[in-house]
Amino acid sequence: QICLIQVGVGGIGSSESSGSHFECRPVIIPLKSEFIAPKVPFTDLLDAAKCVVKALFIREKYMALSMQSFCRTTARYMQELGEKPLELHVYEEIPETPVAAGTLQGWVLGMENTELDLPYPDLQAYITDMNMMMALIINGPVKSFCYRRLQYLSSKFQMHILLNEMKELAAQRKVPHRDFYNIRKVDTHIHASSCMNQKHLLRFIKRAMKKYPAEIVHMEKGKGQTLMEVFESMNLTAYDLSVDTLDMHADRNTFHRFDKFNAKYNPIGESILREIFIKTDNYIEGKYFAHIVKEVMSDLEESKYQNAELRLSIYGRSHDEWDKLARWAVRHKVYSDNVRWLVQVPRLFDVYRTKNQLANFQEMLENIFLPLFEVTINPSSHPELHLFLQHVVGFDSVDDESKPEHHIFNLDSPLPFDWTEEDNPPYSYYLYYMYANMTVLNHLRRKRGFHTFVLRPHCGEAGPIHHLVSGFMLSESISHGLLLRKAPVLQYLYYLAQVGIAMSPLSNNSLFLSYHRNPLPEYLSRGLMVSLSTDDPLQFHFTKEPLMEEYSIATQVWKLSSCDMCELARNSVLMSGFTHKVKNYWLGPGYVKEGPESNDIRRSNVPDIRVAFRYETLCEELQLITQAVRSEELDTIEEEDSLSMAPIPGWQ
Repeated sequence: QICLIQVGVGGIGSSESSGSHFECRPVIIPLKSEFIAPKVPFTDLLDAAKCVVKALFIREKYMALSMQSFCRTTARYMQELGEKPLELHVYEEIPETPVAAGTLQGWVLGMENTELDLPYPDLQAYITDMNMMMALIINGPVKSFCYRRLQYLSSKFQMHILLNEMKELAAQRKVPHRDFYNIRKVDTHIHASSCMNQKHLLRFIKRAMKKYPAEIVHMEKGKGQTLMEVFESMNLTAYDLSVDTLDMHADRNTFHRFDKFNAKYNPIGESILREIFIKTDNYIEGKYFAHIVKEVMSDLEESKYQNAELRLSIYGRSHDEWDKLARWAVRHKVYSDNVRWLVQVPRLFDVYRTKNQLANFQEMLENIFLPLFEVTINPSSHPELHLFLQHVVGFDSVDDESKPEHHIFNLDSPLPFDWTEEDNPPYSYYLYYMYANMTVLNHLRRKRGFHTFVLRPHCGEAGPIHHLVSGFMLSESISHGLLLRKAPVLQYLYYLAQVGIAMSPLSNNSLFLSYHRNPLPEYLSRGLMVSLSTDDPLQFHFTKEPLMEEYSIATQVWKLSSCDMCELARNSVLMSGFTHKVKNYWLGPGYVKEGPESNDIRRSNVPDIRVAFRYETLCEELQLITQAVRSEELDTIEEEDSLSMAPIPGWQ
């Protein structure tokens, strides 16, 4: 790369110094990793590289075991260090492979054997790997190394912008028809129960009060209550209602108060209205909620280029929750080409245990996963669930991460069947058992010819750093990831493995981190796989297009370029759960390839220059660490060879 350096003529001590003039001469500066790597002592570089490679191998192992995807470029560099080729999970159409239906006898979801010999993660190995990762992220020399590499990545991006920004803009202008408004974007993190904005919900409630005033919507002490009676008991009429009386918007009082934020889900502060209007399981079988969700879907279809991955909850309190949810979705025809579903599991075992709704954690796991095994083995056992699962792409784990954890997950932790105490299991415990069951389920589904699921939990929004360690090991992508800004080793690992991070700056601004301190622009400049998402439009957004509102504010505040916005949108499609066929159409048939080959500017509006820069930078970082590890291996081989050829003392 070429940069211009000012050279002074007639400098210090010269009679002409007061009238110095400067000229610009081109100086070639190599912007390669070697330019910065020699500043690090080789032993430190070697130790850090070995730790980083070890961590990447751990992630690759858990991704391969669970049939989740792993970055193709990273896998290729690691393959040169590994003893055997790494299995790459590439999006593919799964052919139907019929398997004789069996019974569920023997399927126990803790750590026991099954009738089919399906792989699952070993608990002891997982604890060992987690401890290794925890030691790695607090290792001083490794922290220094990763911090320097991240600083280098930031500086390198600034240099790229200085040299290539106008070229990127020119490349975008040459593309006919395509601009930021008509490229595909996916809202990679949004909850179904708050997918509408306040005005939308208000209009719907007023409409329902006029249209269905005499409809029985709630049972109170064995007596049915009509919609009119519910509002009369609150001394309210349709005319009285306003956005202010609904009071569902997050405000300054919700900052660092997740309890107050949760209370905002109740219209007018009344939990009964939340149950009637934004629940799937209620007296009217979720009719009103289905209407609202379908209206949101209709808005997405009208915009054509906006898509969403809505989250619905399964709590694990009873065995029939899945059937009820599927019945709601199928009966009300809650379907759209622009929407895919994720199922979130709130981490509320302590609440259910305190109320004696569950005897142990095993019971919660069985309520969540047994119906999924049953329907996979025999789809006719839960026909509506079988239909619904065709549009479910993965699992999410959700709750306030800042809650204190009274237990550390280790080999002494009780197994799910023995977890009978009223304390909540720690985050890593939840995530491991969700991952373990999902892994076994994925192998069974693959044998039966069905699509597999991924794990995409809320992770690193608040709370301890080790949540991000569990997320790195077990999840295909995460939501939030704010705490990576405090953990240089993990941030560098998330970059090298290109782990997807769905970020929601407006949501974070109301709850945990003010907007100007959000690390999204920093992550983007360094090349992490980040996307923009809304989280809860009902609480945080004002317009009919919350995702565009999110992009608009981010662009204004952080002065993002058109190329930056299109890159974020392209990332959102890549990390989403939409099918290989759909992504082919949205991004181009080569999107699974590496480097600029994967990009089609006519569909993504991202210039090849940007994609090439990201690819070459990632390759250089991977080359730096793998070369350091390989050089030690070569030195070891040479030492062994020289020892074997050395004369034996005492012999001529």
